Amino acid sequence: MTKSLRQILSVFLLWLAGLGAAAQFAKIVVPFSYIKETYPHIGNELGWMLSFVSLVGAILGIAAGGLVAKVGTKRMLLFGMGLGAAVSLWQASFPSFPVMLFSRVIEGISHLAIVVAAPTLIAQISSDRYRGAAMALWSTFFGVSFALLAWLGLPLIESNGLSALFVLHGVFMFMIATVLLIDLRQVAAAGPVACGLSFRDMVENHLRAYQSPTISAPGIGWLFYTLTFVSLLAILPPLLPDAIRTGVTGLMPLASIASSLLLVPLLLRSLSSVRIVIIGFFGAILLVFLALLGAPLAVVSVALFCVLGLVQGASFSAVPELNKSVETQALAYGVMAQTGNIGNLLGTPLLLAFLSMAGNSAVFALVAALYAVGILAHLLTSRRRARQGV
Repeated sequence: MTKSLRQILSVFLLWLAGLGAAAQFAKIVVPFSYIKETYPHIGNELGWMLSFVSLVGAILGIAAGGLVAKVGTKRMLLFGMGLGAAVSLWQASFPSFPVMLFSRVIEGISHLAIVVAAPTLIAQISSDRYRGAAMALWSTFFGVSFALLAWLGLPLIESNGLSALFVLHGVFMFMIATVLLIDLRQVAAAGPVACGLSFRDMVENHLRAYQSPTISAPGIGWLFYTLTFVSLLAILPPLLPDAIRTGVTGLMPLASIASSLLLVPLLLRSLSSVRIVIIGFFGAILLVFLALLGAPLAVVSVALFCVLGLVQGASFSAVPELNKSVETQALAYGVMAQTGNIGNLLGTPLLLAFLSMAGNSAVFALVAALYAVGILAHLLTSRRRARQGV
């Protein structure tokens, strides 16, 4: 097998690991009605089954980046995959609700290890020519995983029960971990680097990451993307006509995936990742204003997710573009994990609050404002990089 083919295979396997990590969310979100039936006496507290994973990422994202740099990307990835497989198989027995919540905290650690280590490895093993395309592929892992769970997971549950989905997820994680264990032996990825893990070191890593215009930039922009992406998927469909609601709802994430995979690699040939992110945010603002002016919401919704795909793909490719060492890349992906989980935690409650208090126009105005702040954040960090000559 040629070197380029081996790199493509390794990137694909790492992307599959990302699908497993995203399924740690999707296996709760997609079959949520079945989860309610499994825990019939639990009310709104069921939401914690999702939130606990996000809380782990929001608190420990950068710590995970430092740990990946310290332990090594391969070891951390395999640890996360193995732990995720074991936890999912344990969850298939559906223990008591408090025990299930505890398992979700452990699963949050597994998720963090994967989403920091896997893209760091992809950036290391990909050639300069194909790195942008590889990172664009990685950026689709969440959307693809949710789509697969909806298309394949729900029929599996209907025919074999909810436990079957959790068992399948655990077996999938174990199988990919086993193949990666063999494949990554042939990959000359960088090993551990000097990086302290004490509480003081963790604090210093946070200060260093957010003070750095190269480490923090992708994650800061990512915050404003994640504040709106999932929440728009929840808020926009009820505003659409009944006859086209299902079709348009399915097209929205697919449009995002398609633009990440097809447009971002093409644009990276002539534009920087940060510039593509800014273009994506600017296009999203224009589309939101078109919605406010009365443009057909179905068309605007699909187009909006298409331009958000530019933000999605280019944000991940910005990390290796701006950061050259294993340590800084791992910290940058840790920042993205942290800000992404913060955005997922706060975005839907924030937009729903605006919707209930002030209506649709206020929500669209807030979304446009968030994207404008995202553009401003990137312009400021770009200016700081220019001053520092990086």
